[in-house]
Amino acid sequence: MDKTIALQHILDCGVIAIFRAANPIGLVAAAEAIVAGGIIAVEFTFTTPDACRLIGATRERLGERALVGAGTILNAKDADAALQAGAQFIVMPVLDRATIETAQRAAVPIMPGAYTPTEILTAWEWGADLVKLFPASAGGPAYVRAIRAPLPQVRLVPTGGVSTANAGEYIRAGAAAVAVGGNLVDPTAIAAGEFNRLTEVARQLCGSVQNARTEKQL
Repeated sequence: MDKTIALQHILDCGVIAIFRAANPIGLVAAAEAIVAGGIIAVEFTFTTPDACRLIGATRERLGERALVGAGTILNAKDADAALQAGAQFIVMPVLDRATIETAQRAAVPIMPGAYTPTEILTAWEWGADLVKLFPASAGGPAYVRAIRAPLPQVRLVPTGGVSTANAGEYIRAGAAAVAVGGNLVDPTAIAAGEFNRLTEVARQLCGSVQNARTEKQL
C-alpha cells in the first residue's frame, strides 16, 4: 500500500490498537475482533513473543481490511526485521534517526516516541510522519494542548493511559490520533475467548474520536 494512503487511513480512523502481551495465543483473532469494531491500525510490539509471526499471520488473515504495524522498535535492525515480516508502519517508544531513515527507505509511515518539545520537534524535522507522545498519562490532554500551541504542525499521537474515557479529550486537545493498549486489548477477554468485548470497546473508541472531531468543527 502506498505510504500516503496508509498514513491517511491511520489518521482517518484516529485510533491505533497496541498488542503487547506475554502470550501470543489468540492475538490474531483479537486483532480481527478489533478491526471489526472499526479500528483498522493494529500494532504488535516487539516485546510480544513471536511478534514477526503475528504480523505476517494478521496480514494474511485480514488482508486489506487492516494496517498491521510493529511497535517498541528500538533500532534499525529491529525495524528491518519488522519490515521483512510485513509491517506496514513502524512505532518507536524512543527517538532514533537511523530507525526513522530505515522506515523512510521502505516508504512506510514511521512514528517515533518523544515527550519534550525539543524531542518532538527533532522527531518531526527528522521526517516522522506522526510523533508518539509517550507517556501521555504524565501530562494528559492539557500537555497535548500546551505542545500544540507552539508546534501546531506536528501530528501527535498520545500513548499510555488512553481509554474510552479520555480519548475524546485528547482529540479535542489537538491530537491527530490516539494509541490504546491495555484499555482495549484486554488479556482477560482474550484468554476467555470473549472477542466481542474487544469489538465493543473498539467501537466506543472510534465513536469517542469521531464525536470529538465533530465537536471541534462546530
